[in-house]
Amino acid sequence: MVVDTVREEQAIRQMTERLVENYTETYSPEHIESTVGAARQKFAGHPVRQFVPILIERVVRRELEKSPEAEVQPATVPMDKAPKPSASPSGTLSRLRDLWSSKRRFAPYAVGAVVILTVIAVVLAVRQPGPEAPAAAPAPVAPLTVVRGAVGSEKMPFFQDQKVIDALARGGVRVEVEPAGSRQIATSVDLAKFDFAFPSSEQAAERIQRQRNVTAKYTPFSSPMAVATFAPITDLLTRAGAVRPGPVPTLDLRRYLELVRNGTRWDELPDNTAYPVRKNILISTTDPRSSNSAAMYLAAASYAANNNTIVQGQPAEQAVLPAVSRLFVGQGYTENTTEGPFNNYLATGMGPTPMAWIYEAQYVEALMRGQIKPGMTLVYPSPTVLSRHTLVPFGETGDRLGRLLSTDPELQRLAAEHGFRTNDGAQFAKVAAERNAPVAADLLDVVATPTYDTLEHLLEGVTKTYN
Repeated sequence: MVVDTVREEQAIRQMTERLVENYTETYSPEHIESTVGAARQKFAGHPVRQFVPILIERVVRRELEKSPEAEVQPATVPMDKAPKPSASPSGTLSRLRDLWSSKRRFAPYAVGAVVILTVIAVVLAVRQPGPEAPAAAPAPVAPLTVVRGAVGSEKMPFFQDQKVIDALARGGVRVEVEPAGSRQIATSVDLAKFDFAFPSSEQAAERIQRQRNVTAKYTPFSSPMAVATFAPITDLLTRAGAVRPGPVPTLDLRRYLELVRNGTRWDELPDNTAYPVRKNILISTTDPRSSNSAAMYLAAASYAANNNTIVQGQPAEQAVLPAVSRLFVGQGYTENTTEGPFNNYLATGMGPTPMAWIYEAQYVEALMRGQIKPGMTLVYPSPTVLSRHTLVPFGETGDRLGRLLSTDPELQRLAAEHGFRTNDGAQFAKVAAERNAPVAADLLDVVATPTYDTLEHLLEGVTKTYN
């Protein structure tokens, strides 16, 4: 008897584990264990135990699958008045209970009857199909298509977001990305191993298209260029006539270029007690030879240096080069991606990085992460330029990703949560309002960048001044 009890306990434990595994998406383990316990009570005291675990499992499955078939209740009528056994498993079980609840003269034959009826019940339960039959196994899930690409570093947090990964998986793809400066992607990165390139501007994308002889492109989101700075710096530049205060302060690039051209130092500004540092007034940028954000800085500055006119033609290019070159060569060492100057801004504060040229999206995302400290602020250059993040596909898989990023509502919403402006302006406005982000609702002073060839000429001219 002890051996049988041990075997029964072991069988019920294994059966319970199996039920938990089968129904874990519908019921908690505690609920399933409770249902097993309740079913087990219905067979308490029965001397024939061989088939009890099987019968318990059938009762529990009916309960968990919410079969319309009524749950078996203990018999309450005398044996000689009870209905005859039915051909169904539930009828057989009811008859079994009737036999054991009877106190009449048929008691000597009860044990034998129970054995017979138990066997019949098990056979019928196995042979007769019913609503409690196990559900068919789910259809196999198609494997995800792996899509590899080189992307501007400012988009890495977006592609590393688990919600973005899940949304892409629902679209059937798994994206593997490597970060690089956008101009690096267009000039020095080996793109042969990738399915797409995703720089941060149309100019870099156009260069890639020319090199790879590709006409397709997608622009799922964009971001205006901005300056991450600090309230004391904004106050100083306001008094110097370079910043126009307002709900969203703006940096007058023409006045700023005058300060740079004159070699003005911070400690030379009047009434400067907040930042009396003996170094020139300069915005920290990336390396224009490798980074798109620096190229966008050059595009906006060249417009201001050219009397608020888009640079066009060699004479205009040569006229603005001396002014715009000073913006870069005076900085010393610069990094290849915007992560560098912006991370310095976040980590080290006003001392080494009083102003950093960044994508607006970087500031909004840092705000959402709680990385923006009191005193940090965002200023928009006037004029500014819009960086249009442009994906260039190299085949069907890259094209599939471009379509997903551009049209999938969930991915567009997640892009807005990462600070990017999507085709639906309401999405970005909602995120900005929820985070109380100090961003411009409407971009008014935005100018077009020079043509691809003109911008390349300007970048080549700046590059020569480094040597």
